[in-house]
Amino acid sequence: MHAKEDGHRCYKANTYSPEDLPAHQNILGALASLCLSALLETSMAPHPLTFSVRRCEPVLVAPAEPTPHEFKGLSDLDVQKGARYQISGIWFYQARNAEPGGDAVDPATAIKDALSRALVYYYPFAGRIRGDTGGGKPVMECTGEGVLFVEADADVRLEQFGDTILPPIPCAEELLQNVEGSEGVTRLLCGGFAMAVRLNHVISDAPGLFQFLRATAELARGAPRLTLLPVWKRELLDARDPPQVTYAHHEFDEELEDLAEQDVESLLRTFFFRREDVAALRRRLPEDLQSSTTFDVLTACIWKSRVAALRLDPERRVRGLFIMTGHRRYPTLVPQGFYGNSFAHPAAMCTAGELCGSSLGDVIRMVRKAKSEMSEEYLRSQADLLAVRGWPSFTTSTGSVIFSDLRQLGLRDVDFGWGQAVFTTPLNVIGAGTFYVPYRNCKGEAGIAVVLRLPAPAMDRFAGEIELMMEEGPEVPEL
Repeated sequence: MHAKEDGHRCYKANTYSPEDLPAHQNILGALASLCLSALLETSMAPHPLTFSVRRCEPVLVAPAEPTPHEFKGLSDLDVQKGARYQISGIWFYQARNAEPGGDAVDPATAIKDALSRALVYYYPFAGRIRGDTGGGKPVMECTGEGVLFVEADADVRLEQFGDTILPPIPCAEELLQNVEGSEGVTRLLCGGFAMAVRLNHVISDAPGLFQFLRATAELARGAPRLTLLPVWKRELLDARDPPQVTYAHHEFDEELEDLAEQDVESLLRTFFFRREDVAALRRRLPEDLQSSTTFDVLTACIWKSRVAALRLDPERRVRGLFIMTGHRRYPTLVPQGFYGNSFAHPAAMCTAGELCGSSLGDVIRMVRKAKSEMSEEYLRSQADLLAVRGWPSFTTSTGSVIFSDLRQLGLRDVDFGWGQAVFTTPLNVIGAGTFYVPYRNCKGEAGIAVVLRLPAPAMDRFAGEIELMMEEGPEVPEL
């Protein structure tokens, strides 16, 4: 298990402030900006890696054809306060060979054109989310204004990143526009490029965003039309009338946060677990848990180590929240092509003392039990609770952590004509978030990159807890 943490510096060139951006990019904008940067040749630099970026003026990419100007409803899952933030990610691509006798294709031009065509199908992305100042439900206004797109040049090669391609990515803020509703492509001198995307979570969850990006990629590769047509139908995930909250939903428990905990500086860090590391953890388990999934084994290890590193009061309630989506699970509730929010995060709950005193196997059982609650009824019950309580956020206290497994989404399969992405990862990780991303390191070892954030004082202790757990022998079941 290896780790990588913050500590990179970068030099900014030709930057601009949010005031320079179009006024219609309101605080609840749907999709942010697309930034394209070309990376120039330099020698391999010692860490920390630094590079400069030169940006062009941002432009709005509108749908290629006229689209309806209308208001669309958002579901009770869409507008929960826990989804009212920006999600962002970055994709890195290698160069492709030019066609014999032809000119090299500019990725910015290809993606910009495909984006315009994709917005004809996904025209809400070209609109704006409008909030209700009276505390009511936000709605989607389909204005056809478009998505912000920025081209830029940066003086670094893809291979210079090495394993620093893992978060915290050097100068990530240079590759991603600080505007909601945006995509970004960074051309590399080696012929490759990086594409960064920023999206308001209210309009889509991760599967919905990837569906849109795959649609854009399909058109970029020359398809005359989309294979999978988008479905809006947000009313399917609205609360019932009358609401029927049938589960406890401890993930929405209100918990007061200590002011001292709120002021602690946090660090972003990536821990790389090889397949051998996960196998070593699995060998510790009793026979009845040997078939545990990689997610369950790794999550139990990280959750227990995290709480131990935080040194919480033994009587404090702690929660592990596990992101699970309705996509592909419940076709009547979440039909094929649906790209709205359909996620739930069932929670396991106990005291810090109970968690730290439990065996790895017992924590796995807690994770399994919480995940087993996920069902179509669970999603409906969650929508009902959200509507009744005014769309609260899931609990974000220091004692809570949210696990999101992105390995099954086909992140690297967003192919604009340059093949699979070399690597892709989320960029903004909120305090309670922990993401699992497939990764192969510079040694060719396959495994999982675990991206997480912790208060600075706890980060080294967390690494120590993980190492200690990896070294422990098999668990002996109680008689």
